[in-house]
Amino acid sequence: MLRVTGRAALVWLLLFAVYAGTLGLRAFDRSVYAGDEPRYLLSARSLAEDGNLNVFDEYRQKAYSGFFPYVLKPRGTSDATTATLYDPVGAGFPLLITPAYKLGGPHLVELFLAALAALAVALAYLLALRVTPDPWALGATLAVGLSAPLIAYGSAIYPDMAVGALLAGAALLALAAAERPTRPRAFGAFVLLALLPWLGTRFVVAGLVIVVFLVARLRAQRRGLMAILGCEIAGFSAALYIALNEGLYGGFTPYSAEAPGTTPTGAHSASDYGRRVDRLFGLLADRHYGLLCWAPILFLALVGAWLLWRGRRERLGQALPGYRAMASAAGLCLAVVGAQFLVAAFLAPTMHGFWFPGLHVIAVLPLAIPLVALGLRHLPRLGVVLAGLSVGASLWLYLAVRIGDFGLASDRPDVPRVIGVLGLLALAAAAAARIPRFQTFTWGGARGRRQGHS
Repeated sequence: MLRVTGRAALVWLLLFAVYAGTLGLRAFDRSVYAGDEPRYLLSARSLAEDGNLNVFDEYRQKAYSGFFPYVLKPRGTSDATTATLYDPVGAGFPLLITPAYKLGGPHLVELFLAALAALAVALAYLLALRVTPDPWALGATLAVGLSAPLIAYGSAIYPDMAVGALLAGAALLALAAAERPTRPRAFGAFVLLALLPWLGTRFVVAGLVIVVFLVARLRAQRRGLMAILGCEIAGFSAALYIALNEGLYGGFTPYSAEAPGTTPTGAHSASDYGRRVDRLFGLLADRHYGLLCWAPILFLALVGAWLLWRGRRERLGQALPGYRAMASAAGLCLAVVGAQFLVAAFLAPTMHGFWFPGLHVIAVLPLAIPLVALGLRHLPRLGVVLAGLSVGASLWLYLAVRIGDFGLASDRPDVPRVIGVLGLLALAAAAAARIPRFQTFTWGGARGRRQGHS
């Protein structure tokens, strides 16, 4: 146990150093911040100096000029008679970063978020160890942790990587509580999940997946009272969240303060949502906002998902000792990742904006690490190639932005063609050799064999 904890600490230390090294990377033109990053910082400044989220005076005095060199327009509606303006970015994330802002300004906020991003990946490593042993778990963790999307968002002023840490921690506690229900494990998971709405309503569905899993497992263990009390914790947090939003933004969510005629999802009819089906593919493979272009290693997450489906179909839980525990951990991660992909595809207003590709699903990328580890174990040669291409793309992105005229949010460098060509060749070679079917496994020291049909 100490060795595992030590390796997880080293993973955190390495990734924290890498993510901290992204401070000051250009977002666009002369600004290191883009999208809602300046608004989060402005709300944190208001909390630090005035003790409230009213940014009316901050906008009027252009208090953002210290960290944003352009004119920043508010997203919310203002009331000049009462001098009130609440940007619909929510209260939770500004509250989270306010202590760091008060102590060291935007740069300390970035360091703080880099530490949380590294924590999310380190916790995902512990999840991956429930699915595969080292070196597969460690290799997948480093390959994903050093991929371009996580490099780009490692110190970004967004709540997503903090949410990634909450989701990974809650998943770990939920799986531990499913094995041996105790109050610290179960209530710890519920407390972490209760914090999700405060960091963004778009993360609620992913959190509900873990809630459903935990409640079902607690009831199966005849711990119904523990499940009820845990749900009450989450319910109290949700009620408090809604009450605060009613007072500040005039509705259930911060989106209620958006300009009239603006919907939270950007859609106005069922047909608008129906036309977004292609986003499911685009989030992976689109040339402009897809993830696989910048992080080919994530292809192994699809392989891991396919292996889980095959294992369920062939009922490997009845043949291999320890397989059910592995499948439970990997299946929970897959469900959380899938839920967030659906939210991103159908509820996000747009896939394009002043941000690096993958913003809407970056929070669950750490939970894809166990699936990548499973795929890496079964396709090690392909995995090594894809990991090398992913790290190469990250290095190219970093150098192009740090010493070139490119930005992370706008005027991004194109992915080098050699990376795409080599990735396609590697996938073609894997397809020609066919993905291996289940053969020999070792789960917890026990050995079993299951032959697939030819």
